[in-house]
Amino acid sequence: MNSVSVSREIEAPPDAIRERMDDLGAFMRAAGFDEVVVEGDRIDLENGVGIATIELSLELVEEPDAALAYRQREGIFEEMVTRYTLEETDAGTEVTAETEFAIDVALVGKLLDSTVIERQRRRELEQQFDWLERELGGQTE
Repeated sequence: MNSVSVSREIEAPPDAIRERMDDLGAFMRAAGFDEVVVEGDRIDLENGVGIATIELSLELVEEPDAALAYRQREGIFEEMVTRYTLEETDAGTEVTAETEFAIDVALVGKLLDSTVIERQRRRELEQQFDWLERELGGQTE
């Protein structure tokens, strides 16, 4: 399994961050996906990466320590799960996002490798954190 992890301290309380993350459409669009459709506990994404277009169907999952977690239902990965955790700090909240994935080589082939996917995923997570900061920065109690 490959893994991408990004953390950032945001000057806002955990509850405020969790509330913004619960707006799944806006939160997923903040990652820069070309198309986002949220229906219940299902999220369908489409994104152009280089010359390829990636389509993923995700489902929300319950994880005890995660503010938000989802896994791939259908897509290019053998398996993929992303977890967002929140830890209160003196200055706000440490937000950590971790994506673990295994590539389905038969589907991905030579167009994408794990390095390209890791770089793209890191960029998506950073863009989500940028959005959270714009939305909530400076809201410490």
